[in-house]
Amino acid sequence: MNDKEFLENIKNGKMSIDEGLAYLKDFNFKDIDIAKLDFQRKNRRGFPETIFCQGKEDFALVEIFKAFAQRNESVIGTRASKDQYNLVKKALPDAKYNPTARIISLEYENREKIGNIAVCTGGTADLFVAEEAALTAEFFGAKVNRYYDIGVSGIHRMLSKIDEIKKANVIIAIAGMEGALATVLAGLVDKPIIAVPTSVGYGASFKGISALLTMLSTCAEGISVVNIDNGYGAAYASCQINKLIEEE
Repeated sequence: MNDKEFLENIKNGKMSIDEGLAYLKDFNFKDIDIAKLDFQRKNRRGFPETIFCQGKEDFALVEIFKAFAQRNESVIGTRASKDQYNLVKKALPDAKYNPTARIISLEYENREKIGNIAVCTGGTADLFVAEEAALTAEFFGAKVNRYYDIGVSGIHRMLSKIDEIKKANVIIAIAGMEGALATVLAGLVDKPIIAVPTSVGYGASFKGISALLTMLSTCAEGISVVNIDNGYGAAYASCQINKLIEEE
């Protein structure tokens, strides 16, 4: 909950003084030994903390999710396996999982979706990154439109959607292979583009390095590039831009 909701709960008696004091004890962060959870990140940065699940020990991951649940704090976990989800689901039945995006989500509030972020992919093999980006952006409160499989090998597919894509506040362009999608889009639109190279491609693509270098070396203006397969990072940056535009 935000600061206003906290004070309203105290005022209306939904939360006792003792419960309020317990809440304030972890106001800046909660130390659960295995992690220090940043509950104030949303107030500082505009968006809440996200759990990076890959590599975390099972007991640690469950305890982290439980700590957020105890405060009714909405949270997502990225790069989560199905086995990790099953463990979290056992402890927290309200947890949901998207196997394509590999995201575990716990949501305690319905956010009104604002603005317009276009998530575009070169091919369907890029969907695991695209859905990570799209679901993250939606969780952070953005309205997302998906334009998948519109790569340059059949550019008429992109052109059939270009008028819709132009309406977006910001565009996420996701592509593997040679990574040309972002450059082509940037030559057709007047909106900022966050480019995401993916590890999709044959041997000479070097697990995304080829697409990364293409996107970094583009002659088209207005493209920013995140790391290989980093759909989450692209979504975060896009949501910041989208939020600023909508606030104006």
